[in-house]
Amino acid sequence: MCATIFSKKRSVFIALFLCVLGVPVWIHAQSINYTVCNQCWLSDSLGNHRAVVKFNGAGNVAHALIEWRRRDTDPQLKRIIVQDSATSKLIEHVLVLKNSREEGDILFEPISGKGIYYVYYMPYKNEGRNNYPKGVYPRPLTTENSSWLKQARADIYPENSVCREIQSIDAFNSFYPMEVIATDHETAKLVNAHKGKSFIVFTEDRDHPVKMVKDLPQRWIQEGPMQNFKGKADKGEYYAFQIAIYALKDLQKVTVNFTDLLSSDGKKIPASDINCINTQGIGYDAKPFTKELNIAAHTIQPLWVGVDVPSKAITGMYHAKALIHTADGTAQTIALTLSVTNNVKPDGGENEPAKQTRLKWLNSTLAQDNTVIAPYTALQLKNHSISFLGRNLELNTDGFPKQIQTMFTEEMTGYSQTPNNLLAAPLHFEFIKCEGEELEWSHSDTKFTKVTAGTIQWNTVNHNEYLQMDVSASAEFDGFLAYTVKVIALKDVSLQDINMQIPFQSDLAKYMFGLGEKGSYLKAPFSWKWDVQHKNQDGAWIGTVNAGMQYSLRDEHYVRPLNTNFYLQKPLLLPTSWGNDNKGGVNINRVGNTVLVNNYSGQHDLKKGDVLYFNFNLLITPFHPINTDFQWETKFYHQYNSIDSIKRTGATVINIHHATPINPWINYPFIEWKKMKDYIDEAHAKGLKVKIYNTVRELSNHAYELPALRSLGHEVYSAGKGGGFSWLQEHVGDDYIAAWFVPEIKDAALVNSGMNRWHNYYVEGMNWLVKNVGIDGIYLDDVAFDRITMKRIKRVLTANGHPGIIDLHSANQYNKSDGFNNSANLYLEHFPYLNRLWFGEYFDYEHNSPDFFLTEVSGIPFGLMGEMLEGGGNPWRGMVYGMTNRMPWSDGADPRPIWKLWEDFGMKGSSMIGYWSSNCPVRTDHPNVLATVYAKPHQALVSIASWEDSTVNIKLLIDWKKLGIDQSKAIISVPAIYRMQNKKTLTLNDQISMDKNKGLILWITEQPQ
Repeated sequence: MCATIFSKKRSVFIALFLCVLGVPVWIHAQSINYTVCNQCWLSDSLGNHRAVVKFNGAGNVAHALIEWRRRDTDPQLKRIIVQDSATSKLIEHVLVLKNSREEGDILFEPISGKGIYYVYYMPYKNEGRNNYPKGVYPRPLTTENSSWLKQARADIYPENSVCREIQSIDAFNSFYPMEVIATDHETAKLVNAHKGKSFIVFTEDRDHPVKMVKDLPQRWIQEGPMQNFKGKADKGEYYAFQIAIYALKDLQKVTVNFTDLLSSDGKKIPASDINCINTQGIGYDAKPFTKELNIAAHTIQPLWVGVDVPSKAITGMYHAKALIHTADGTAQTIALTLSVTNNVKPDGGENEPAKQTRLKWLNSTLAQDNTVIAPYTALQLKNHSISFLGRNLELNTDGFPKQIQTMFTEEMTGYSQTPNNLLAAPLHFEFIKCEGEELEWSHSDTKFTKVTAGTIQWNTVNHNEYLQMDVSASAEFDGFLAYTVKVIALKDVSLQDINMQIPFQSDLAKYMFGLGEKGSYLKAPFSWKWDVQHKNQDGAWIGTVNAGMQYSLRDEHYVRPLNTNFYLQKPLLLPTSWGNDNKGGVNINRVGNTVLVNNYSGQHDLKKGDVLYFNFNLLITPFHPINTDFQWETKFYHQYNSIDSIKRTGATVINIHHATPINPWINYPFIEWKKMKDYIDEAHAKGLKVKIYNTVRELSNHAYELPALRSLGHEVYSAGKGGGFSWLQEHVGDDYIAAWFVPEIKDAALVNSGMNRWHNYYVEGMNWLVKNVGIDGIYLDDVAFDRITMKRIKRVLTANGHPGIIDLHSANQYNKSDGFNNSANLYLEHFPYLNRLWFGEYFDYEHNSPDFFLTEVSGIPFGLMGEMLEGGGNPWRGMVYGMTNRMPWSDGADPRPIWKLWEDFGMKGSSMIGYWSSNCPVRTDHPNVLATVYAKPHQALVSIASWEDSTVNIKLLIDWKKLGIDQSKAIISVPAIYRMQNKKTLTLNDQISMDKNKGLILWITEQPQ
C-alpha cells in the first residue's frame, strides 16, 4: 500500500507509477509561507520574487514542485533562474518541466548537496530610457546538451525538494495575500457551486484592497463568498471597505444602495452618510454625477464604500443593508455591521491615509466658490460693460464682445489712464448661404443671470428665418470668458460657411503664438487647418505686451487631452462644429488697420432641428502688472540640501523636488510628511520658505489609494498598453500608461487620465499640506488640470495669510510627442495664479528671436516674470527680461553673480523699462542689439543683449531726460560679474564690441558735484 499524501497532479502520477514498482513514497502537502527578505538579492537581474526550496534528497537531481499561484500571464515565456544559497552561485543545469500560472515543476542540479536553493521565477532587466524604462522578462534558457541534462530527461524523479517560502524583495513587491491567485479548479468549483446566479459577492476590509480583475485570490476560496461585512470605526472617521462583485455573466447597470445604519436602541447613521465611489460622486467641477457600472463576465469589480461616521455618533453596534441590483433585475443583499468605538477622530482619520480615509477627498468641493483671489478685484457691471482688473469688456447686442480694453502701461509695471482698444470692430459670427448671402439676425435683450464678485453670466437669443443662436456666456474676475454658442436649425438650410471673425487693431496684434506658430511677430497672410491626431492646436494668443487675447475653439464634446510626452495617446477630439470633417480652419489677414482672424467651419447642410455648438473661450491679457520687486527679492534654490548651506547662497525659497528624502514619491507627498514638516519648520525658523514638487499628470505607484483608483476604470488613470517598470507589469497588469520612473528609489508612476475626481483629492491634499506641514507653495512641473482646479489650489495655498507661491515649469511642448503646442499657449489659463515661470527644458535660448523670448519665455505680456533652465540659459539675454537661471541645476547655472549685482545696485524699488517700451531711455544703434533699463534716482542698470549672428560694434543712444540723469555728471561703468564681464569704464562715444549671443550690463551713475 502506498503511504502517500499528494500535493499536486503530477506528483500523483509519479507516486502511482512508483507504487506500481513497489517503491514507497511520502509526498506531503506543501505549506508555503509568503515572506519578505528586504533587499537580499539584486532585483534588477534576478527579479522581485523567488521561491525558497529545500533539497532533502540524494544524488545530483533536485525535483521541486512549487505552487506559486502567480498573477502574470504567459509565465512559460519567462526565464527561471536557480541559485545555490551556500555559494550564491547560479545553477547551470536547470530543466523546467512545467511553468504555469499555478505551479512550476523544476529539476536542477543541487551542486552543494542538501540545503537551500532559490528559484527566481520573474527575473527582468530594464531597457530603454533611464526615466522611461521598459521592463523586459528574458525568455527561458535551456541548458546546453550535457550528461546531466540527458540524465534528467531520461529518468523520472520523485519530489525531493520542498518549497518553504515565496519571498519578495520587499513588502511593497509582495503578492500576498490579494495577488495570490486561485487555481482554475478552485475557481470552477466555486462557480459550479453558484450555478444560476449572475454574480458572487465577497467583502473585504480596507486593509486588503482588491488588486486583481481577472483572477480570484486564493484568500476568497479559503473564506468563501460573503453576504455580510463587519467593521470597526471611530467617531468622526471616514471608514472605507469593499464589496467585490465577481460576475458570472455580463452585468449591466450595476447599482448599490444602502439603508440607514441603525443601532438596537434606535440610534442612526443615515444612509446619506454612506457613499460608493464607483457608482456616484462629485466631479472636479463640483457637479454631482452617477456612473454607469457594467461588469464583464468572469471579472471582478470592487465597490469601494465609505461611511462618514458622525463625530457625535453614539458608541455601539450599527446594522444596515447594501442592496445590489443589475439591469436584468438580479439582486443581492449584503448585511453590514459597523461597530462604532468611543474614540474620536476629529480629522476624519485623514492623517492615516493607508486606511483609505482620504477616499472621501475624491468628492470634495473645497474652495469651489468662485471668490476673488488677490490681486484681482471684484467684477463690476454697468449697463452692458464689465470691468475687471486693468481691463474692460463691452458687450454687443448679440452677446459677443463689442470692444475689449486693457489699461496697462507699455512697461507692464503699472496702469495707464489711456485704454488700449484691442478690437477694430466687434467679434461676430457670419452665417453665409450657398448663394453668398449673409444671414441677418434679430436679437433679444441680453439677460444677466448671475452677477457676483467673481462671475457674471448672461444669455442672449439671436434668430432669423432659418436659425436660432443661443449665446450663454460668463466672465470671471481674472479675464476669462467662456462662450457656449448653440445653433439650432429652424428649417432646412444649406450654408456655404459659418465663421467667427475677430478683428484686432493692427498695431496691437503685433505678436502671435499657437496654431502651429512659435512666438514671433505676427505673420499675415496666415492659414491653418485642423489636425487633432497629430497636433494639440485649437487656438492662439494674439496681441502685444500690454494688450492681447487668447482664443480657443471647442464644442460640447471637448475633453482636455494628455500633454507632456503623451498627447498622441489621448489627443483632442475634432470639434463637430468648427472642425466639420476637416473643412474648418483659420485664416489671418491684414486689412487696412485690422488684423482679421477668420475662424471658419466650411459648408453645412442643416436639417430642421439640427444642433451645432460653436463654443469658444477667451482670455484677455495681461492679467496684472509685473511684480519686479518680487522677482528681485525671491531667489529660488532647486535642491534638497541643508538649510544652512542654502541660506549661505542668498536664496530665499527652497523648491523641494520629488525623489528626495522628504518628498520621494512623485506627486504623492504624504508618506514622509513628518520629515518634510521638520525640514520646513527649520527653514521657517531661519527665514527661508519651502515649496514642494506636486502636480497632476502622473501619480506614484506608492500612492495608498492606487487599487481604489484603479477600481474606477479610466476615470483617474488613462487607458494604455501597459509595460514600463517591472512593478507596474507585475502588480497593475495591463491597461495603463507607464510614466516617469526614478531608478534610484524605483518610483514608477502611472499617467492620469485628465479631468477627474483626483483633482478634488489634489486640492484637499494641498490644503492638508498647508495646515499640517506648512508648505509655502508648490512647484508645478507641467500641468494636467484646468483653471478650475488651479483657482482652488491658489485659494487653499493662500488661505489665512499663507504665501501660496506657485511657479510653473514646462518642458518645451513644441514637438511631435506633445502635438506641437506652445507651452505658454497650453498653460495660459493658469498664468493668472502663478508667481513665476520656468520655461524650461528644451527651450533654445541661443537660436530664437527676441519676440520668442518676450512672448513664450519671459511671461511679461501676461504680468509674470520668469527664469531659464536649459543649459543654464543665456545670462545676457535673460537679464533683458529680468531673468536668471535655476540654481543649482545645469552646469554653469549659477545666478549668484547676478544676485550680487542686484543687491549692490539695490534693484528693489527700481523701474524696469524694457526695450519693447517706447519709453525705454537707452537703445543701441543696431536693431538686433536690445537694451532694457532698470532705473533709480540718479542711477541705472542697463542690460544689453545681442541677437546678431556675428560680433558687432555698437554705440549707445541715450535719452538722458527720460533716464533722469544729468549727462554731464554721468559715469558709465561695466561692473565685474563673475563669468560674464570684467570691470571697466566707458564713455558715451565708445564703440562697444558685442559678441554673438552675448551682451553687457552697464551701471550708469550720476556723480554729485
